[in-house]
This record gives sequence, C-alpha cells and structure tokens, in this order.
Amino acid sequence: MASSPYFLLLVLHLFLFATVAPASGHVYAAPAPKEKMTHLHFYFHEIYGGPNTTTITVVNPPGNNSFNNFGSIGVGDNMLREGPDPSSRLIGRAQELAVQASLESPAYLSAFNFVFTAGEHNGSSISIFGRAVLTETMERGIIGGTGKFRMARGYTISRLIKRTGTTIIELVVEYDAYIFHY
Repeated sequence: MASSPYFLLLVLHLFLFATVAPASGHVYAAPAPKEKMTHLHFYFHEIYGGPNTTTITVVNPPGNNSFNNFGSIGVGDNMLREGPDPSSRLIGRAQELAVQASLESPAYLSAFNFVFTAGEHNGSSISIFGRAVLTETMERGIIGGTGKFRMARGYTISRLIKRTGTTIIELVVEYDAYIFHY
C-alpha cells in the first residue's frame, strides 16, 4: 500500500500544503499594534517624618538610626503632582521600596510603581527601577506598566528641586518619563 501511486500523490499534496500554508499564515494573524511614545512631566512630593509622613524607614542597620546609612530600607506612598507646589493637582501615587545600597555615600536602589489616579492616564501605572542619588540628576529604567502603559519600557530623568527641614524633611523631585508602549 505504501508503494501505491495514490499514496505517493497524497503525501506530495500534504507536503505542498504544509509548505505553502505558513506563507499565507499572515492572513490569519492580527496586525501587530503600533508602538507609541508618551512623554510625561510631573513632580514627586515626599514627606519624611511628622504626622503627614509619606515615607518611613522600616529597617535600620544594627547600631544606627539613620536612613542614610548602608543597609537601611524604606517604603513610601508619595504624591505625584502636576507642579512643584504642594497644593498643585494630585495625579497619582509613587509607591516605593528603597534600599541604601552604597558604602561610600547615600545611593539608593529604588523600585517604584507610579500609579496614575487622575487625568488621561487614570488607572494606568509604570514600574521604575534603578539607582537614586539625590545630589545628582537621576536616570532610571521603566521596566513595565499597566493599563494604557501595558508592556511599557523606557526611562525617567529626575532631579531634586527642593529640600526643606531637618526633623521633618520635604522633598520635591521633578520627573520626565519617556514611555514606550502599545
């Protein structure tokens, strides 16, 4: 039966169909979504200490009581605002985990979720990871996102523009986020 000319013809047809089918497979696939780039400009507001604190130290190294020392770990639920003024419109929250990871000077390994709660990006978020040194311009990677920023990648550039207080410290950091997403 295997040497039958009909069997050989059937195998030949199946082989031809199998090699031709992938070439026309693009007809059935959905077109790839077009990648977009979104630039966001906003301000990060942090309060360390006092009754309205937005960042706390959760771990201090043994024998030390400062967040600026190697091994300290802090968490925050800070504010994202349209402007540098504390009364400017709230557009989201910056939920963070920061570890003081440098033996030489305060340099933090920081992980953020910027969760947008107002405006065009309400309900979306971006995840940011990288090194933070408050005395320098900081660049960190965008490693993901949700909502309108699903599958996000990109980077942020930020710089400290205001620091006040000694017991209660208030920081304002200006952010530019360059987000590539679908």
